[in-house]
Amino acid sequence: MSNTEKQGVTKIRSFLSCRQVLNLLTMFGFMLNYALRVNLTIAIVAMVKPENATKSDSLTGNLTTITTTTTTTVAPNLNGSSSASLDDELDDRFSWDTYQQNFVLGCFFWGYILTELPGGRLAELIGGRRVFGHSMLWASLLTLITPLAAHLNYVLLIIVRVVLGFMLGASWPAIHPVAAVWIPPNERSKFMSNMMASSLGAAITMPICGFLISVAGWSSVFYATGAVGLIWSVLWFTLVYETPATHPRITPEERREIEEAIGTSTSKKRPSYVPWGDLFCSPAVWAIIITHGLSVFGFFTVINQLPTFMNQVLGFDIKQNGLFSSLPYLGKYIMAFSSSCFADYLRQKKVLSTTATRKAFTTFALTTPGLLMIAQVFLGTEAAWSVTIFTLALFAHGAVTPGYLGNGLDIAPNFSGTIFGLANTLSSFGGFLSTWMVGALTYEDKCYHQWQIVFWILAITYISGAVVYLILGTGELQPWNNPPERKKVSDVHNEEGVPLKN
Repeated sequence: MSNTEKQGVTKIRSFLSCRQVLNLLTMFGFMLNYALRVNLTIAIVAMVKPENATKSDSLTGNLTTITTTTTTTVAPNLNGSSSASLDDELDDRFSWDTYQQNFVLGCFFWGYILTELPGGRLAELIGGRRVFGHSMLWASLLTLITPLAAHLNYVLLIIVRVVLGFMLGASWPAIHPVAAVWIPPNERSKFMSNMMASSLGAAITMPICGFLISVAGWSSVFYATGAVGLIWSVLWFTLVYETPATHPRITPEERREIEEAIGTSTSKKRPSYVPWGDLFCSPAVWAIIITHGLSVFGFFTVINQLPTFMNQVLGFDIKQNGLFSSLPYLGKYIMAFSSSCFADYLRQKKVLSTTATRKAFTTFALTTPGLLMIAQVFLGTEAAWSVTIFTLALFAHGAVTPGYLGNGLDIAPNFSGTIFGLANTLSSFGGFLSTWMVGALTYEDKCYHQWQIVFWILAITYISGAVVYLILGTGELQPWNNPPERKKVSDVHNEEGVPLKN
C-alpha cells in the first residue's frame, strides 16, 4: 500500500470508528424495520376501493358502472381522459371488506411472534450480524414483491405478510448479541437507544409514504421501502463484521479498547446450550420479562387505542393532524437517546451503579406515564389536555432504553438475545390484549366513564411495572452467564479409563 493510500485509510478511520459505523447502520436499520412493517398500514387506504364505488359487469361485455360521491370535482375532458384515469385508479384497487383488511394487517404478527425467541438464540449461536442482516434483507425482498402478490391473489399476499413478520421478528433480539461483542458496557445504553429509532422511522415513514401514494400510487410505497432496505443490507454486510477481531478495517487501538472493556463477560466461544433452569429461576430475568410486558401493554394501548378515544369521545382526529401524529414518536426517540447518553455518563463517572441506573430510569419511564394516566381520568374531557398528556406519556416512556431494555446485556450478555426474545414474545400479546380490553369495555358503551376505566388500568399497569423492577431488577452479572461446557459421553469414558467400543 502506498503512502497516499495509507493516509486515506487513516482519515477514514479517524472520521468514523467501526463502532460509530455500527451505530449509524443499526439506527437506520430499525428505522427501516418499522417502515417495512407499517408500509401496508399506510398504503391499504389507497389499495382498497372506496365503499361508495361499485363495479358491475354486464353479460354483454364488461361494461362498468361506477358510482362515486366525492367532495372534489373532476375537471371535464373532451377526450375522456378523466374518466379513463378514474377507471384505471379503481382497477388498481381491491374489493376487500373491513374484515379482509384487518385480517391482512394482523397476519403480520403470526410470523412476528414465532421468531422472537428462536431469533435471539440463533444470533447467540451464529452471530447477531448475520441474523439481523438477513432478516432485513429478506424482508426487503418480500416488500418488493408485495404489489405483485396483492394483484395475483389475496391469500398469496397474506403468506407474504406472514413471512415478512417471520423475518422481522428475529431482528429485534438479534441486536443484543451484536452489542454484547461490540459495545463496551458503559456505552450500551446509548447503543440500545438505536432500537428506539423505530419511533423516528414512524415519524418519517408516514408523511413520506403519503407523498409517494399521491404522486406515484400505492405500489410505490413498497418499491421505495424495499429498495432502500436492499441498499441498507448491502452496506450492513459490507461494513459490519461479527466481532472486532474479524473486522479488517478496525484499528488496533479500537479493538483493544473494546476487548478490554468487555473482558470475559461475553465468551469468545459461544455457549452451546442455554441454562434454562437457572434462567427461569432468576429474579433478574423475570424482572425484565414482567416489566417489558407491562410496559409494552401500556405503550400499545396509548399508540393504538387512545386515538380512537379522542376521535369517538372528543371529536378530535389526531391522525389527521400531522404535527400531533409525529410529535409523540419524535419525542420518544429524543428522550431515549438523551436519557441513554446521560445514563452512560452517570455510570462512567461512577455516580450511580449499573443497578441504580437501571432502576432509576425504569422507575421514571413507567411511573410518569402511570401518573399521567391518572391525570387523564380527571382532565381527559378536553382535547388539548388529552393531546398534552399522551405526548408527555410517550416522551417519558423513551427512558426505558437506559432502564430495563438493555438490562439483559448487564446480567447475561451471552444470553441477552434469548432473554429479550423471550420477553418480546410474551409482550407481543400486549397488542392483542389491549385491543380486546378496550373493545370489551367500550363495545356497547363508548361514553367517557368507560374510557376512565381504561385509563385506570393503564395507570396500574405502568406503575406495577416500575414496582416489579424496583423489587427484582439488578445490573449484576449472573453466575450462570458462563455455564460449563457439556462433556461428550466419549470424553467422560476416556477420563474414567473406560475403553471405547469400535
